Amino acid sequence: MLERSMQLGAILPQTEIGNDPDVIRTYAQAVEAMGYRHVLVYDHVLGAGTATRPDWRGPYTSESPFHEPFVLFGYLAGCTRTLELVTGVIILPQRQTALVAKQAAEVDVLSRGRLRLGVGVGWNPVEYEALGEDFHTRGRRCDEQIEVLRRLWTQPTITYRGRWHTITDAGINPLPVQRPIPIWIGGESPAAMRRAARLGDGWFPQSQRPLEDGTVERIAQLQALLREAGRDPATFGIEARLTVSRVPAAQWSSYAATWRQLGASHLSVNTMGLGLASIDEHLALLQRVRRALDA
Repeated sequence: MLERSMQLGAILPQTEIGNDPDVIRTYAQAVEAMGYRHVLVYDHVLGAGTATRPDWRGPYTSESPFHEPFVLFGYLAGCTRTLELVTGVIILPQRQTALVAKQAAEVDVLSRGRLRLGVGVGWNPVEYEALGEDFHTRGRRCDEQIEVLRRLWTQPTITYRGRWHTITDAGINPLPVQRPIPIWIGGESPAAMRRAARLGDGWFPQSQRPLEDGTVERIAQLQALLREAGRDPATFGIEARLTVSRVPAAQWSSYAATWRQLGASHLSVNTMGLGLASIDEHLALLQRVRRALDA
């Protein structure tokens, strides 16, 4: 069975689930009841309008709905009991670090320690401009942010002087249940891979064809970077994705097995992009995938 070596999660159909809180609650509780171990959500604060950007090539626009992850997880913390709450990923450098530390700690408290914080640097300069942060220094800022987050989550007060942060004998209260909250890194650029190996507890690859697009080589590179950093690759998490619109049903089991052989510790199922008409159809598809992978 899959669960013996790789945890199975569901990706919230964020652009298709709608805004009814009862529907969102029903989805999360049904996913939990099926035996999925976690629910993963994407993050965008703003979407770009395309009327003034005729050459826009981003995957999302102002017409793409996104629920805000921390507020959503505060709600789901009270609706579920065992489901791990995962961001995949929060665009960290466009946010104030101390505020992220506070929001994440609150979710962790309300969920009794069920938050896993995936972070990345993002691709959309429109959001950075609107949120008042520098798109061009986002990678270096992210490195410092991770250090600050962990210190704020594990100490009553801290004093910190960095390039982007000045904190003088201050701290968050309450502290999270997990001290620190796990931080997983998204992205496949060389910088993201180095960040994951040095600072992360796990990694979110973007690959949908793990044997065809360089994923094997990237995982080998990641393992080498982990060893260089004095870390054991066997204790480092990797979360793969099964996008059902891209993988035929007959290949679900072999796809999961491939990721398991490559060292993935988690696999999340994405049911978006198929034109499903209701949340019941999303849940029925998740049940099919669950049964196929358990067979």
